[in-house]
Amino acid sequence: MLDNLIQDKDFTNLMKKNIQELIVLFFEKEQNFGILCKIEDVSFNPPLPEEISAEFRPLTLFFLAGYTFESARIEENYLMFEAGFGSENFGSVVSVPLLSILQIIIDETPVFINLAIETEKTQEVKTEEVDEEGLENSMATFLSNPENSKFIK
Repeated sequence: MLDNLIQDKDFTNLMKKNIQELIVLFFEKEQNFGILCKIEDVSFNPPLPEEISAEFRPLTLFFLAGYTFESARIEENYLMFEAGFGSENFGSVVSVPLLSILQIIIDETPVFINLAIETEKTQEVKTEEVDEEGLENSMATFLSNPENSKFIK
């Protein structure tokens, strides 16, 4: 039952919206925060040197404070910010898909936990199911009205 919910398109859209609204609130309140995210979904521009990227764990925590916080923004379902990495402070723009953010943290306390899982396969299956159900419901509603019988031959 939980598996169906966390992969449901409506649930994932709600979680994405909640993540975005919470981050925007932190921007407005000038509240520094951290994000725990899946590093496999994160992109860096320019790409990080191998010796730096090899140090990341599958779940990586980024703290947005100082210049990193000031440069942060949300664009097209991504949290984007500039950060420096390694001893040489290698600069890169970090792009994190909102649904790849698993936790939002303030002062070492998680204030938001994201359970949603967005997969292409799940979205396609769900869309087909909704379309078939919607078509059947629409046709049943159409046929239940006697006025519409003149349109059917």
